[in-house]
Amino acid sequence: MAFRLFTLIGNFIATVLVSTVVVFLLLRIMPGDPATVALGIEATPDQLDAWRSEHGTNTSVVAQYFDWLGGLLRGDFGTSYVSQENISATVLDRLQVTLILVGAAMLIALIVAIPLGTLSAMKHKDASGVLISGVSQIGVAVPSFLVGILLVAFFAINLGWFPSGGWAAPGDGPEFLNHLVLPAVALGSVQASILTRYVRSAVMEIMREDFLRTARSKGLTAGAALVRHGLRNAGIPVLTVVGVQLAGLLIGAVVIERVFSIPGLGSYLVDSVGNRDLLAVQAVVVVLVIAIVLINFLVDLAFTVVDPRLRRAS
Repeated sequence: MAFRLFTLIGNFIATVLVSTVVVFLLLRIMPGDPATVALGIEATPDQLDAWRSEHGTNTSVVAQYFDWLGGLLRGDFGTSYVSQENISATVLDRLQVTLILVGAAMLIALIVAIPLGTLSAMKHKDASGVLISGVSQIGVAVPSFLVGILLVAFFAINLGWFPSGGWAAPGDGPEFLNHLVLPAVALGSVQASILTRYVRSAVMEIMREDFLRTARSKGLTAGAALVRHGLRNAGIPVLTVVGVQLAGLLIGAVVIERVFSIPGLGSYLVDSVGNRDLLAVQAVVVVLVIAIVLINFLVDLAFTVVDPRLRRAS
């Protein structure tokens, strides 16, 4: 167990370091001069040279990377080239919004997918099971932004039940929930469809196992045998999908935040790209990469806890 944990932590650190190098180099080879973006095309050569010297962009790429990495380790992403705002404070503020949205969407996906996927597997020969499978297949093919637009058109514009966009702080109570419902449902519904199909496949696979037949031969009903002996084993492959979906939700939040005008990390990324704010784009991309790597790390760690075979092997 201790050796596996040490290995996972080592892989996490190595992956993050390699990711920072890749992100830094990819953004450095993009065309455009940050000094020109910050000062404008009418800036004189002396002004451009002074700006580059002040921000360290006239040094070698290696020196710039280690300077940026040192700030990253201190939690300092620097100052925006365009708005002159503190990037760290902005990223932290926007990240909280995105994490709330992603967490709510994942909760919706799990609440919908686990019971429906299990029911679809247990009733796979009945009309109800076929219906659930068919609806989930359609849901997989529908993009989340289209779901968001349809939800806004029906529930916000036609019925007026929810606001069509914007955001409220969690401390605002009902107002916060009103602004959260539609984007969370739009983001989580597609993931619920995907997860439903994986839960269905995992449960159907477990239902064919000998230990489940043995449990039923001892007098347990199919549902009771599945709950007591099968769901834990079915959860192992589903856990992998949940990790992948969390990463997908982070990326999908970029689009949903634009649809609902939510001031999250995705909106900040799109605005920074439009403004050619290289340092801000770099910070947001690195935060997203670290978040995805951290999710994979936690999934691997959860495998060790859930699967006793991995604990014995380590």
